[in-house]
Amino acid sequence: MTRSADWTPPELIGPDRTAFQVRHAWCVGRNYAEHAREMGADPAAADPIFFSKPAAALVQAAAIPYPRSTKALHHEVELVALLGQGGRDLDADTALRCVVGWAVGCDLTRRDVQARAKQAGQPWALAKGFDASGPVGPWRSADDWSPSPATPIRLAVGGRLRQQATLGDMIWPVGELIARLSREVTLHPGDVLFTGTPAGVGPLTVGDRVEARIDGLPGLAFEIVDPAA
Repeated sequence: MTRSADWTPPELIGPDRTAFQVRHAWCVGRNYAEHAREMGADPAAADPIFFSKPAAALVQAAAIPYPRSTKALHHEVELVALLGQGGRDLDADTALRCVVGWAVGCDLTRRDVQARAKQAGQPWALAKGFDASGPVGPWRSADDWSPSPATPIRLAVGGRLRQQATLGDMIWPVGELIARLSREVTLHPGDVLFTGTPAGVGPLTVGDRVEARIDGLPGLAFEIVDPAA
């Protein structure tokens, strides 16, 4: 008997219940100068820092379980770009035209796991790529919305503002990010890019209500819940 995997790609729901099938989730670190500084890094670094999450880590859910094996779960609000086209060695203008949708996302991070891995000189994939580590709000078509440098991005926990900036505070704009990533890997339809987070990242605990906003996009809201509940 031949065995095969019974599997379908994760989906993100957007306009008119349109489903975007996720192929791969890419992320970039330290793309806002103040966040780079709060992480102890030089914001004038020459190149973006790319990493990835499993596609299945991207979820649209009202309840996110607090991950096991951590005591320091942190929030990171981000603009998320959904690619309908791909390629290799793209220029910034062509790269930006690959985007078919935009959404608000939150890169959840097991900060203590990340710190231990960095200290030991080990990969920190499990600090970023655990189950439900990428909550994403409903996406909006690129035909109806596009990012502006003046567009605010913010995140609140329990109604208290923690992160606030504008998209113009990015060190590398989205088109340039996608172009630079395409020099490293071939991009494909279904790829998703988290574009970095502003300063103010901080801890979450069970019972925290998270609300993330980027003006013009559907909001993202979820609660951190006990994984045993």
